[in-house]
Amino acid sequence: MPIRQLSETMINQIAAGEVIERPASVVKELVENALDAGASRVEIVTAGGGLNLIRVSDDGLGIPEKELALAIARHCTSKLADNIHDIRSLGFRGEALPSIGSVARLSIRSRTASSDNAAEIGIDGGRVSAVRPAAANRGTTVEVRDLFFATPARLKFMKGERAESSAIGDVVKRIAIAFPAVRFTLAGPDRSTLELPATDDSPEGRLRRVAQVMGADFPDNAIAIDAMRDGVHLAGHVSVPSFSRANALQQYAYVNGRPVRDKLIAGAIRGAFADVLPRDRHAVTVLFLTLDPAIVDVNVHPAKADVRFRDPGLVRGLIVGAIREALAHAGIRAATTGAAGMMAAFRPGAASYAHGGPANGHRSYEAAYRASGFAGFDPARSPQRPLDMGGGFGEDDQAAFDAGPLHSADVRAGQNKAAETLLGTALGAARAQVHENYIVAQTRDSLVIVDQHAAHERLVYEALKNALHSRAVPSQMLLLPEIVDLPEEDAERLAMHSETLARFGLGIERFGPGAVAVRETPSMLGETNVQQLVRDLADEIADNDTVDTLKERLDKIAATMACHGSVRSGRLLKPEEMNALLRQMEATPGSGTCNHGRPTYIELKLADIERLFGRR
Repeated sequence: MPIRQLSETMINQIAAGEVIERPASVVKELVENALDAGASRVEIVTAGGGLNLIRVSDDGLGIPEKELALAIARHCTSKLADNIHDIRSLGFRGEALPSIGSVARLSIRSRTASSDNAAEIGIDGGRVSAVRPAAANRGTTVEVRDLFFATPARLKFMKGERAESSAIGDVVKRIAIAFPAVRFTLAGPDRSTLELPATDDSPEGRLRRVAQVMGADFPDNAIAIDAMRDGVHLAGHVSVPSFSRANALQQYAYVNGRPVRDKLIAGAIRGAFADVLPRDRHAVTVLFLTLDPAIVDVNVHPAKADVRFRDPGLVRGLIVGAIREALAHAGIRAATTGAAGMMAAFRPGAASYAHGGPANGHRSYEAAYRASGFAGFDPARSPQRPLDMGGGFGEDDQAAFDAGPLHSADVRAGQNKAAETLLGTALGAARAQVHENYIVAQTRDSLVIVDQHAAHERLVYEALKNALHSRAVPSQMLLLPEIVDLPEEDAERLAMHSETLARFGLGIERFGPGAVAVRETPSMLGETNVQQLVRDLADEIADNDTVDTLKERLDKIAATMACHGSVRSGRLLKPEEMNALLRQMEATPGSGTCNHGRPTYIELKLADIERLFGRR
């Protein structure tokens, strides 16, 4: 087949294959156009999961009548000047509208503030209609019907209506977080209406918008992030470690206001929480990176979902360092969801009082019922008898309790009233130990229950880590050096990080152009697969320019040692030991969770306890 020029419709359909992956992609492009036009209100209506109808209306600047024809032409945009490296808008390619119009029925109705009348233009499967007068308020309304009718093969790859509707909702929420001053509405017969009222651009306003999207629990369990390094600013919020999710869907990242799903940022978040979360749990995060547009490339993906940083190591280091510092400065905090779960467990269920016999399952009632032999009712034998029928609470009856001293789990049994200063601390004063594993403590306004094994495990782990990383890690010399064959570029990268690796006990040196020789390994690792370790390190350096793999392996060993060397469940603790453990927890960063990511304590506020008893 000879080389030939493709038709304009075919070019647009090819572009649509890159830009318009599913209905959610259409919504993303249209909402971004509305925001670039300065809209303060964006309304989205969908039907059939977005395949039948997508309508996006805004109150932005609008499109002049004479520019409507250009708006649906390829590579025509008002957002890009002559410098491709200075992109300050969400859109800039000029491909979205013509791409959508090539695979669907598209109409654009718009009016500017200076115009008395609106104008409308349509494009049906690539066929453009003439501009015609229309009636509309200031702003733009873009309507897309019968998505992919011109390329029916694409419909076979669509998911169900519910899944496509959910994807659209996720896109709108993700964008809305970055624009708290804009009011968003998402409605349609295929969904329940989502309304996000406008707040403001202040940190408090951003947090209120985040609460609208992610739920009211997040602000109560969030830690503020604010850090700057070499011209890169990081702001936002991350959850406390005990407030986590089973997947990473609630990790939101933005670069210069643009929602992105970047593996470098995701990896940095995972690395920052590696010490406090298990691998199958994910933190909830909302992070905003602000930097010079010249040092980040957003033109690496047709849908602008990925970005490329000029200095990825700087960005990763900033994210990891800022999150870890914020977690350390936040002190000891437990997720409020733990208290909510405890409240639900304590809350009594609906009891039934209609049964006339033992079917209600109450043991004392059942015993009394059987003892009566169904032949009568003896009030003296009834466990529900009135207090004035016989004894039971008189001095003679109570004398049996004075037979001798009873052992008490109450810490106060052997000491004076806790000092007022202890009640004012974060975890309060130890009051009791129950089931030989849980410490019950009291603060001025709450009840605290501590898992002594999990708490001490975290304390031992942090102490081992500090000892491990405060000096060079002891190494063991190999009798014969291990030669690891690698691609030349991987060997070069490892050689560049040899000094850092040596601090962790791994001694390597170049051995020809495509190999390294390993002469020492960390003593803590014992017998290890040197070949696999070196290759894993080479892969990580290629991806992130870090050597965290080796550090993580050493930390994992320290975690195992901490688990076996900590206070075991079933050990009785003295009052001073319990209080000492509480004070160490307060002074240790990350002590709200153990090494496996489980909470070390739960706090129940006095107000919640009073609600359980109907006092509030």
